[in-house]
Amino acid sequence: MNDLLTKALEAHGGLARWNSFSTARVQIVTGGGLWALKGLTQDPAPRQETVSLREEVASVSHFGQPNWRTNFRPQRVAIETVDGEVVRERANPRASFYGHTMNTPWDPLHRAYFNGYALWTYVTTPFFMALPGFEVREIDPITEGKEVWRGLRARFPSQYASHSLEQEFYFGSDFLLRRHDYQVEVAGSFLTAQYVDQVVETQGLKMPTRRRAYIRGPDQRPVRDLLMVAIDLSDFSFT
Repeated sequence: MNDLLTKALEAHGGLARWNSFSTARVQIVTGGGLWALKGLTQDPAPRQETVSLREEVASVSHFGQPNWRTNFRPQRVAIETVDGEVVRERANPRASFYGHTMNTPWDPLHRAYFNGYALWTYVTTPFFMALPGFEVREIDPITEGKEVWRGLRARFPSQYASHSLEQEFYFGSDFLLRRHDYQVEVAGSFLTAQYVDQVVETQGLKMPTRRRAYIRGPDQRPVRDLLMVAIDLSDFSFT
């Protein structure tokens, strides 16, 4: 494990403490311009996201109906009732995005898949990088204002679903996460710079509660007028 990742893990609460839990639950409120581009309606109602910390499994409730939730795994996504009855499902969901551009409409299962892998990645950063199979190396730092943020590039194993195969994570002088860069492959591979802040400590772990993802220009700078996804997170709970 490289030095920067070791320091980032410790700054966020430590790998030993993270490994003492198996599940995270968090309340989310989502906004931004991506949903309208996809022909979807986004309301400001809070929802509950539950993720596994050991494998890429996630669920959002409610989803579509008050008694519906999602059931996400990389090779299958479903919408089901709270009693486990399947409403809709899709095997090999990544294939359903083939040929999509930024403006291609999504159906509810497209959204369920996107929500599943994205929120799993966000909630488990930076700890997922210590899981078997992830390749992580330090890259050139970036300058934001008067600060210099050191960077890690993580390469995801093939069995994981995520925005893109390789993603960059930048950390401040306190080794807390500040920014997350990636390509949204399921929507035409547009470049994204996601800024994170307002860190809270829950059960000994430090988690950012605000995420804002912008279109990223070729100079690595965000286009602040193009806010694609906004996520506010609260009420973290680890069990």
